[in-house]
Amino acid sequence: MKKILLVLLSISSSISCSSDDKNDLISQVLVPDNYSFQRAGSNTVSFLGQTTRLNMAVELKGALGDPSKTETELNAMYLSGTGFSSDELNNSGKNLSGKTASYGGSTTAKQYFTDWISEVTGVVFPAWNSDASEGIPGLYTDEGGSGRSVRINGKGLEIDQAFTKGLIGALAADQIINGYLSSAKLDGGTNIEDNNNDVLVEDKPYTTMEHFWDEGFGYLYGKEVDVTSPTLETGDVLLNYYLNSLNKNESYTGIAKVIYDAFVYGRAAIVAKNYSVRDAQAKIIKVNLSKVIGDKAAHYLRAGVSSFEAGNKADAFHFLSEAYGFILSLQFTQKEDGNPYLSNSEVTEKLETLMAGNGFWDRTNVELIAMADEIDAATGLVTK
Repeated sequence: MKKILLVLLSISSSISCSSDDKNDLISQVLVPDNYSFQRAGSNTVSFLGQTTRLNMAVELKGALGDPSKTETELNAMYLSGTGFSSDELNNSGKNLSGKTASYGGSTTAKQYFTDWISEVTGVVFPAWNSDASEGIPGLYTDEGGSGRSVRINGKGLEIDQAFTKGLIGALAADQIINGYLSSAKLDGGTNIEDNNNDVLVEDKPYTTMEHFWDEGFGYLYGKEVDVTSPTLETGDVLLNYYLNSLNKNESYTGIAKVIYDAFVYGRAAIVAKNYSVRDAQAKIIKVNLSKVIGDKAAHYLRAGVSSFEAGNKADAFHFLSEAYGFILSLQFTQKEDGNPYLSNSEVTEKLETLMAGNGFWDRTNVELIAMADEIDAATGLVTK
């Protein structure tokens, strides 16, 4: 451990406050070099449930591309947390659906996921090796260029892509941004009093507030081999994979470190009972993590345009399906003012626009560019 002055930092934006407020947001606290916290020699960091759900999400993504799966089997995985390849997951008592769209957005967002399971098993799987065309589900392959093949519904949507990219926002981001790092969650019940007096969860070495913060951390880093040195390379269905992608973009260089450091500083602030600093670090995480979803939603729309222009329609359908999921995820983000980039109704309007008529088959590049520009305007980001 090293004693440092805890200073608030963010990427591409600053948190404005008065001099008096600033004094409240700065504290001398013991901050470790990485996400490692102990009490009386025992590790106090725990997020097993989050790792379990991330592992479920990875396996479910593969199952959504397996035409041998039935609707009952996929629903068991998503709704009940059973039917996975390991007893560890099947006997965990966890599931994905119960933590999907739990805080932000609207209950209407949850319906997309069960509807997609019905559609992929009832529409896409039966047409697995049939030729897709406008209004007809099946297999579509780019003859030249990319050579990509996609299994799509009649509107050109790759359901596994939309599902998993939607889950990035509705599960991982929502649980972090609107759930575990919210004041309502952290300060609920007697959490402040208990944390102030080091009242621990029964048979555990941590307080409830410490554990809630760790659970938020787990939805981003839960599959890391070593959370003290995260690589952000744990699979393309996960939020941290796309944070890694964004971090490699010169416009966002360093964003991964800002988010990780804020998690460390915020956890240290909880140990120090400094809740002003904790909340400021939570805001840094929420605002910067939201940029992952905001950037990818518009980026994949633009990638679809580029693919259409290159004559690679299968590529375009793939990218637009990713965009579709990320657009669904926009309602679970948070800007500096505490509001999401887009409301549930605004998200719904964009998704319906993309699916109008024959869906992606009918979309023009002008329409797609206009939508990407609208999302940039809502996020304040400049995408490529």
